[in-house]
Amino acid sequence: MWDASKCNLCGDCLVKCRFVDYDKDRAVAEIKLLMEGKDAEILGRCITCIACNDYCPTGADPSDLIFRMQEQIGTCPIAMIGKTVLGGFADALEGKTDPAQIIPGDSDKPVLSLDSFHLENFPEGTFDSQIFAGMTIVRGGEYGSLVGFVHMGGHSFVERYGQRILARLASLGKDVVYMHNEGFVLADVTAREYGFNVGFKYMHLFEYLRDYLRDHKDQVTRLDKKVAYHANCGTRWIPEYDAFLDEIFELVGVTRPPRQYERINALCCSAPLIYTNRELAIDIQRKNFEDALACGADAIVTSCPVCDSVLRRPSSSFGLPKIFITDLCRMALGEKPWPDGSSESRTT
Repeated sequence: MWDASKCNLCGDCLVKCRFVDYDKDRAVAEIKLLMEGKDAEILGRCITCIACNDYCPTGADPSDLIFRMQEQIGTCPIAMIGKTVLGGFADALEGKTDPAQIIPGDSDKPVLSLDSFHLENFPEGTFDSQIFAGMTIVRGGEYGSLVGFVHMGGHSFVERYGQRILARLASLGKDVVYMHNEGFVLADVTAREYGFNVGFKYMHLFEYLRDYLRDHKDQVTRLDKKVAYHANCGTRWIPEYDAFLDEIFELVGVTRPPRQYERINALCCSAPLIYTNRELAIDIQRKNFEDALACGADAIVTSCPVCDSVLRRPSSSFGLPKIFITDLCRMALGEKPWPDGSSESRTT
């Protein structure tokens, strides 16, 4: 959450942004306009990748300020496009459409929350895997991962619906494993910022996969591959969870060769831009895949269904397979073969 008291007007958040060419004076002027509740050019040029939070040395959370003002001003391309879909999301969150779907599991196993994603948004066979055997699966509009709505000018949805979604999950009376970063962020980060009550224990998918692989080492065959990781924008809120991913890679026997666009320099998948600046979106995808190929990767690994879908076209174009993180684990467990050439790791 934006904290003006932490902002020292150093300008780093926008000077380091790769999508604008502001010097310090211009960056500071832009932030001052936003702090005064005024329109600023950055609102229209921001692609909502959240990288400015990583660039901020004081933890002031400049992305939150930008997202609030994008929604408030309402004239930037992302917010304009978002207006056409946010009403439908609100109906789903209120249970008017896309009703909750619960697939019961064993009483002693946790819930696997898909947020509002459908089962078919994940690779074929994901929920038949031994990894998730016996888990209750829950999804639907009433379980949406609200923090992701900042990518369409819907910053206020967290405040409006956050406690309601957390209460619904708590009513299931089980621990929760989140399949998507944004759902986890709601419980682990924004709930504390807004004072929401989280009435259940929860775990990030990466931690769950790490624990499963560690507990089933005798079933793992090391893959001996190199992979490039494409980070979902939501990981910017929880950078410490990248350590679990590194452990997963070690356990399944893949290496993560250094490349330009990873960790603090990671690129957005470009989903927020596809309908607002398609040329820039394609350029971002090109840079991402060329960089992955340059580091010698045998595949690019994703951890978000949206990223996975968006990267389908460049994966085919560049001949570099993309693999969802759960499928990478399933390959090491012998449930799936390594993809051939540009084969897809999910259904189309």
